[in-house]
Amino acid sequence: MTQKLTSSLEDYLETICILSQKDPVVRSRDIARKLGVTMPSVTEAMRKLAKAGLVNYEKYGYITLTSKGTDLAQQIYSHHKILSRFFRDILGIKMEIAEEDACKIEHYASLETLRRLKAFIEFMESYSRDHSDWMEGFNQRLEQNKTKRGRFSDK
Repeated sequence: MTQKLTSSLEDYLETICILSQKDPVVRSRDIARKLGVTMPSVTEAMRKLAKAGLVNYEKYGYITLTSKGTDLAQQIYSHHKILSRFFRDILGIKMEIAEEDACKIEHYASLETLRRLKAFIEFMESYSRDHSDWMEGFNQRLEQNKTKRGRFSDK
């Protein structure tokens, strides 16, 4: 498939990748449950992904990623992990929010941005195993920037 997948189809690919790491057998109902979508939605997405050569799918059968689908799904999942790790470990955002935001942003962030975020995370980890000093300073700065209504000032 030469055209870019929608973020929704990328989510399906990523979900198949994640589910297949836990259990080699992936079913439509597993995908529906994980994504919180209906079975007809999964069926339609699987048809599109199969047509694009990214999944092996037969109605009522198991779903597997093709080689091409595996490569793309792993790339998408890698982007997700970089973003969620940055949000959680560097910015100190709660895991649930970090995961949700990473899922939204992973579809739109450039490769350059993701490479630099990954390099920054690795730098921070290698620079200081005990990063409590800068993290404490960062958290103090966040508190200073809050407005009376609990929103952050853009100044």
